[in-house]
Amino acid sequence: MTTTQVDTIATRLSGLISGEVETGIRRRAEYATDASNYRVVPQIVAFPSSSDDIVTAQNFAREEGIPLTIRGGGTSIAGNSIGTGLVLDLSRHLTNVISVDPEARTARVQPGTILTTLQKEAARHGLRFGPDPSTSNRATIGGMIGNNACGPHAVAWGKTAENVISLDVIDGLGRRYTAEKGSSVAGLTELVDSHLAQIRTHSGRFSRQVSGYSLEHLLPENGRDLAKFLVGSEGTLATVLEAEVALVPLASGTTLIVLGYEDMIRAADAVPAILPLKPLAIEGLDRRLVDIVERARGGVPELPAGGGWLMVEVGAFEGESPDIVADRVQSVLAVAGTTSYRIAPQGPESAALWKIRADGAGLGGRSPRGREAWPGWEDSAVPPEHLGAYLRDMTAVMSDHGVDGILYGHFGDGCVHVRIDMPLSDPSGVPKTRAFLEDAADLVTSYGGSLSGEHGDGRARSELLSRMYSPEMMTLFSHVKNLFDPGKTLNPGIIVDPDPLDANLRRPYARPIPGGGTTGTGFAFSEDGGDFTTAVHRCTGVGACRADTRANGGFMCPSYQATKDEKDVTRGRARILEEVANGQLIADWGSEEVFQSLDLCLACKACSADCPSGVDVARYKSEVLYRAHKGKIRPKLHYLLGQLPRWTKLATLVPTVAKLANAAMSVAPVKKTVFALAGVDTERTMPSLATRRFSRWASAAGLSSSAGNPAAKYVMLWADSFSETLDTDGARAMVEVLERAGYTVLVPKKPVCCGLTWITTGQLDGARHQLEGLLAELAPFAMNGIPIVGVEPSCTAVLRDDLPELLSEDPRSRLVADNTYTLAEILLAPAPLGPDRLVLPDLTGTTVVAQPHCHHYSVMGWKTDAELLSRTGADVVELSGCCGMAGNFGMERGHADISRKVAEGALLPALRDHPHAVYLADGFSCRTQAESLADRHGVHLATLLSGGLPES
Repeated sequence: MTTTQVDTIATRLSGLISGEVETGIRRRAEYATDASNYRVVPQIVAFPSSSDDIVTAQNFAREEGIPLTIRGGGTSIAGNSIGTGLVLDLSRHLTNVISVDPEARTARVQPGTILTTLQKEAARHGLRFGPDPSTSNRATIGGMIGNNACGPHAVAWGKTAENVISLDVIDGLGRRYTAEKGSSVAGLTELVDSHLAQIRTHSGRFSRQVSGYSLEHLLPENGRDLAKFLVGSEGTLATVLEAEVALVPLASGTTLIVLGYEDMIRAADAVPAILPLKPLAIEGLDRRLVDIVERARGGVPELPAGGGWLMVEVGAFEGESPDIVADRVQSVLAVAGTTSYRIAPQGPESAALWKIRADGAGLGGRSPRGREAWPGWEDSAVPPEHLGAYLRDMTAVMSDHGVDGILYGHFGDGCVHVRIDMPLSDPSGVPKTRAFLEDAADLVTSYGGSLSGEHGDGRARSELLSRMYSPEMMTLFSHVKNLFDPGKTLNPGIIVDPDPLDANLRRPYARPIPGGGTTGTGFAFSEDGGDFTTAVHRCTGVGACRADTRANGGFMCPSYQATKDEKDVTRGRARILEEVANGQLIADWGSEEVFQSLDLCLACKACSADCPSGVDVARYKSEVLYRAHKGKIRPKLHYLLGQLPRWTKLATLVPTVAKLANAAMSVAPVKKTVFALAGVDTERTMPSLATRRFSRWASAAGLSSSAGNPAAKYVMLWADSFSETLDTDGARAMVEVLERAGYTVLVPKKPVCCGLTWITTGQLDGARHQLEGLLAELAPFAMNGIPIVGVEPSCTAVLRDDLPELLSEDPRSRLVADNTYTLAEILLAPAPLGPDRLVLPDLTGTTVVAQPHCHHYSVMGWKTDAELLSRTGADVVELSGCCGMAGNFGMERGHADISRKVAEGALLPALRDHPHAVYLADGFSCRTQAESLADRHGVHLATLLSGGLPES
């Protein structure tokens, strides 16, 4: 269809439903892929607001002959939730738990309900939904029904199919009905009864056989359960409007046993002996996966000796005595075949161990060889008794094809997860990838296994079903499809009449975009082979950025938490930039779609820490702005806020000028006029200029830039531009704290800037210029082993993170980065770097509301600060999530509402709840936000440690 025809159809649909209907290029690009290897651009994306909206939209699509694809959280790994026609996103509006019946142990939910939402409601009654995939904090129940999702606890409670009671659906013929045990549609019972032998032979042979249609649920001996049959049909037969699901009692006394083996395959060999002991979960881990998590997270809890592990969870089921847990632990140890183990009862210890498994699932986006690793053979499964042998052969097949990946997974069910570094970076690798997948499919079927154990077949494996099932079964699948959707409107190309597995691949057709460093073309992207395209394809699409990460101590993604729009989430932005890389929908760095996508990015860098794949949208945004505006006139805010240190340096050159400027900007009409002309939100307060620069204060205090005493313990205190010309309190307090700790404090001969504001606005040439000047001043101290301590977290993060990427060819950049510390890091550092003495104030009885700066959290980590504060005895309320200011973001006109919504996520409620607490914020922007929105003065850590408590 032409664009005009599509717009006409979309306008008609918009008039029929109350939800939103969109056809813009940006929106279509955001929904062109999921968590798979595929890219299929839809024509229309709509957001139904009710079940009636779904029915109307589905009928409309059938009548218009438009393919229809249903989407939840968009985390489908096999390419199940993308399509060429109309995509309905049910995760925006249809998110409610309708009811929970604790006596019947059931719940009714809308299809867009996130699993953790259901789990919270069920937990109020001592219940839970059994299956729990690793994406449970963003996966929707509808998506779990589509894929027949499982998770580690399927060993105890089964797949989603075993936990569904009834489904309200509309099928491809427009029939709306309740699918449940004993119900059917015209012709289905007759079709099943004429193929009983085939179904009994081919379907439901073991617990994780998910591929194809699960016809075993329609057998007479299984109660002809239409609801369970529809689970796992991937939206090809009917669309779920509401679901009634079963809940199970929470197990008590849960205990984790981590068993160590020589390698992971030997761990798999032990599974059959453990299964009869009624474990809640049996997960497999490989040493290489643990090593990746350890490198990425800076350490993992201690594991028992071994090169592979089983994580076995046991507990007491309803009606069992808690004493049985200890017996189960001993029973597992008796048959495990190893003397290497660790036992962790439920609590922080077991949670930390489970986190290794959860983090590893996301970090698998890079193979052990450092190459891009992909799904596509993500979750094959075999009967558990064959698991060890299958893994041995699977490893050999991978080796034969020259690919590698880290095998792990739900070993208790024989389900294996792996991302493999298939050669998909260019078209030449596509035939090689196909050859591998065909051999892998033949291998798993030779063990009586399933192509998919919980993620569905999708575009990745539907073509391979003919290698798993007989021609007669494949024909039967087609007949089933025809009974429900003869017009082939619902998710075409999946399961029946599949698209080729190597069609519509996303990565091979993206053009390389070299990075730069000192070559004058932006960031180096050194961890991605110097290629921007590889960097943005770090996004695996698993959607961790869509979860409420603040509930788990994370910061990602503040704008999405405020808007709940895919446009404003890390994944959505990565997808837009991937379009720039492939040059199809979007080819221009400066396109409206790119600017729309990046507009509400706060450049907080939280994604660089919280995204399991290490996506860093803040860096990508800087690169895009640099390339889009290079050689052109920039927006005026880039010259004003983007070069703020230049203007504050000029304004504070003469103290009288600074005083006059402060006085003028304290007059409301003057400030509003100036802000309006500058493009700044007129309701914002104007931070005062320092009437005495820090460098002048330091000179008067006798601080030197010369390290002349060989017996002294030197530290270089670097006061950034904010600490030099705007708020000098923190820098001055740091001098006192460091000297009290036994350091001789040095300062640069002249103030130097890191170029932070140039970086955030994409003025990377200017940033390099600033950093070259900084290296000239600070590198000699780093070369002589003198640590550099920063005051402002965001600027300290530039030295640690951005400096080596912008000046990658200058060896001094890495030297300075490796020798730059925060105040907490230097005070708690071991000898000889650490202090001669550590004198901390006694803050017992003092409540401290602590706002970690986003860059501090993301680049340096805030654990050291938390440890330092704990030693003071303070009662610390540590906030999760961005304050909402994020440098110049919160000051810009048009961002005020989002900035305030972000602040309402954690900061403002905490300040209201603790009106007399000390507000601790090392970040100048965090202090400015609290001052502006809550009239609360914040202090730097150094000010707090020096005894500079504000008046309550």
